[in-house]
Amino acid sequence: MADTMQGRRGADRRWLALFLALGIDWLWGDPGNRWHPVAWMGTAIAWLRRRAPQGGRGTALFYGFCLAGGGAAASAWMVRLLSDALSRTPMPVAVPLEAVLLKMTFSLRGLLTAGGSVKAALEQGEPDAARRLLAWHLVSRDVSQLDASQIAAATIESLAENLSDGVLAPLFYYALMPRAEWGLPAAYAYRFLNTADAMLGYRDAEREWLGKASARLDDLANLLPARVTALLIVACACAVDGSGRRAWRIWRRDARQTASPNAGHPMAAMAGALGVALEKVDHYVLGAGLPNPDSADIGRALRLVGVVAGVGIGLLTLLRRIRR
Repeated sequence: MADTMQGRRGADRRWLALFLALGIDWLWGDPGNRWHPVAWMGTAIAWLRRRAPQGGRGTALFYGFCLAGGGAAASAWMVRLLSDALSRTPMPVAVPLEAVLLKMTFSLRGLLTAGGSVKAALEQGEPDAARRLLAWHLVSRDVSQLDASQIAAATIESLAENLSDGVLAPLFYYALMPRAEWGLPAAYAYRFLNTADAMLGYRDAEREWLGKASARLDDLANLLPARVTALLIVACACAVDGSGRRAWRIWRRDARQTASPNAGHPMAAMAGALGVALEKVDHYVLGAGLPNPDSADIGRALRLVGVVAGVGIGLLTLLRRIRR
């Protein structure tokens, strides 16, 4: 009986914390890097990268695996200690603390703000400012030669991809862990893998093998969230006067064009939902044959991101209730 009561208390705390975290994100957004656990993860990854041993591919691969797997495990362990402490803390204290910790794993307001700033710059006829904002907030590629339509396409792509790995995926792991005390550790382990991939998952001479484990573990962690996000985009396309049927068709046709096994899924679904072509020059075209996007399409993408996030969080809540 005591275990049952404690389990229900943990489940109730989890859902209260989830909705409070959403409120914190919407009202206050992200704190500065000094106070942000994901920034601390980035600092740790950079420190470990500088100390990577010199050797062949095998050495780099092994070190990279230890960095990614060990960092994710260490993040989960530290947060599990906090989660265990919260389980013994009165609810009025435990819920706000857990909500703050959870909020650090996702950023819906930051994503919408970043996309909106690029949209505003394009509408004001300031492509240089739009490129600068795009590179600062949303993409790591060279944007110096992008025209207005390509800026819009890159922004929409990033909104779709980050909707999956920056919003829904960490909440997916938090909400669907079978025990309440595993939710936060799982979200933080995911966040570490995603950060490591963002910093190390490149095919240059230094990181080709060092970042391979980070990239593959992140691919595995995003396998289901990316496809669920794409399906939600298809289901919600009508909310922005888009076509769910077209979103489904473009998703199934074009999702595998990207180098990433996951990023193409929400991006292709977004292209179909909005009825636009999303091109990364010399790499892929998602929705080939559709019109090129403009700043108005960024606005539609922003609205669709908000709708999909809301529906996704509602479904996570429903699924968890059914499982209980």
